[in-house]
Amino acid sequence: MGQTNTDMDTESLQKSERRRGSCLDGFLVISIIFLFVALTAVTGGGLVIVMDMRSKLERMPSPMASESKWTKEDAPYAAYKTQNFVYLRAASSELQNHTMPWTLVHYSSVSSLGSNFNFDSKQHTLTPEKVGTYFMYIDLNLTCTYKCNAGLLTLQVGDKMTCEVALPAVADSKPVSKKCWAVSRIDGQKLYTQMTVSEGLKEWELKLDSSGFGMFLVD
Repeated sequence: MGQTNTDMDTESLQKSERRRGSCLDGFLVISIIFLFVALTAVTGGGLVIVMDMRSKLERMPSPMASESKWTKEDAPYAAYKTQNFVYLRAASSELQNHTMPWTLVHYSSVSSLGSNFNFDSKQHTLTPEKVGTYFMYIDLNLTCTYKCNAGLLTLQVGDKMTCEVALPAVADSKPVSKKCWAVSRIDGQKLYTQMTVSEGLKEWELKLDSSGFGMFLVD
């Protein structure tokens, strides 16, 4: 009788452990799904914001235009130098192994540098002052000048994001575009962008007016 009770207790314990294990597995799966959905929502929302801000920037008058030409519709976006947003434009069209040179975009008295960021134009480093999670993106547009070789272009922003572009072998001015993005936590690091290129890509060049790097604080 004692042996029977022991067997029943052991069986009950095993069933209980299996139920707890099943519940734990279910909890882990739900947690992973929740994190995936949350990340998708953040990055998806961030992408919408970026695209919206980019469209607004493209509509704004050129730096040479006088402020008197700005319309009422443009006025709210003239102050796009918000605290938590920055956009840098490529300063050199040449592809080579070096620290990528960036430059600010200026529209009249407004620049693309938010007050939360420090930009060193000599060292080409960008430092967010606030600790937090940032949405980062790179927009690259390249064109072939004449008989271009195939190769790989890589831009690496510190250890926070990497953007790779596979360039084809072409004999005309066929354009190549690539958009990359990442969400990363930054705690006072100075960000610089290292460009690395394959040999024989001298005939490829970046389009300066549409190649850039941007980021903004998510949380």
